[in-house]
Amino acid sequence: MLSGGRGGPVSDVRPSGVGVGTVLKEWGRIGCIGFGGPPTHIAMLRELCVQRRKWLDDKAFEDAVAACNLLPGPASTQLAIFCAWHVRGRLGAVVGGFAFIAPGLVAILALSALFLAGSPPLWVDGAGAGAGAAVAAVALHAGAGLIQPSWRRSTHRWRWVAYLAVGFAGVALVGPWLVLLLLACGLVEVAAQRVRRRSGTTAGAHLSPLLAAGAFGGAALLPLAWVALKVGALSYGGGFVIIPLMQSDAVDRYGWMTDAQFLNAVALGQITPGPVVHTVAAVGYAAAGVGGGLLAAAVAFSPSFAFVLLGAHRFDRLRGNPTVRAFLDGAGPAAIGSILGSVIPLAAALTDWWQYAVMAGAAVLLLAARRGVVTTLLCAAVAGVVFTLAGG
Repeated sequence: MLSGGRGGPVSDVRPSGVGVGTVLKEWGRIGCIGFGGPPTHIAMLRELCVQRRKWLDDKAFEDAVAACNLLPGPASTQLAIFCAWHVRGRLGAVVGGFAFIAPGLVAILALSALFLAGSPPLWVDGAGAGAGAAVAAVALHAGAGLIQPSWRRSTHRWRWVAYLAVGFAGVALVGPWLVLLLLACGLVEVAAQRVRRRSGTTAGAHLSPLLAAGAFGGAALLPLAWVALKVGALSYGGGFVIIPLMQSDAVDRYGWMTDAQFLNAVALGQITPGPVVHTVAAVGYAAAGVGGGLLAAAVAFSPSFAFVLLGAHRFDRLRGNPTVRAFLDGAGPAAIGSILGSVIPLAAALTDWWQYAVMAGAAVLLLAARRGVVTTLLCAAVAGVVFTLAGG
């Protein structure tokens, strides 16, 4: 397992008997059917690695979610690479990451070639609108699945609730700088536990989570590579943050696309499986054809591989450190809160009455009927096609 008991020794022994072919198959499956963005990917990776295969325990998975949310770039992609690294080392990370990314990349480039010059067919719009309507329910399902194990392990319950609430509110309050809020929650917990250890009292209970904000600059790069680098290495707060990052550059600054074409690119990114960051490949295609799409994807995803390949082993060894352990005790609940908080803007983005009905139906399927994420999204996509073709 990645982590042992609280403050105890950490084992770095990986699951035995897991071949590269297994990683290719399982991560490729998620890459092919992982519709719905980060909430779906988190739920599917948890089902694979924690519940079905038991390659990770609940605590290790929550730590991985928290750590990946602290990194810039597409968090669900980093989580997929991290889990594959744990299962099969660096080779597994490369194979698993590529298998997770490649299906959606091929799909979005093919769809860009077919549809980017004009409006997508009506049935494509309907499928995207239906599946998109279910994403808020998927986010709720993903966050809810992380609450119980995190709460059960917490020894400072009121602070756990405070961190969760701060993460929830941070989605609306700090937007793309949510990472700074997660960092703040982790640092507050470090300070609280240090005070408690030194004084032997609960003096740390008087500390409160902090809010922070900041900005990041950039260097002058080739335009397309720079836009892709911002998406992959300088974006914080989840896959949906890439949309405002790209729009001003792709439409206003460089004129690669019209507003309507950019909206089509975003729609393609939503209806294809895998990371939402695949939208950058559609922007690259508009700028420089297939070569531009491949370049944009390579630049955008390279930092995710670098973060895990260069830092995962060190992070694993640091899990036994009380300071790191305390940091993740604060950042973990805040990350869960941010997943739950994303439900509000996702639901607010819906425009048609029938989408709210699809969202409610998806919530019933996931939370009450306990159906799978993929089944739910496919049902939502079919419902979207039916409503759209019927004039909805």
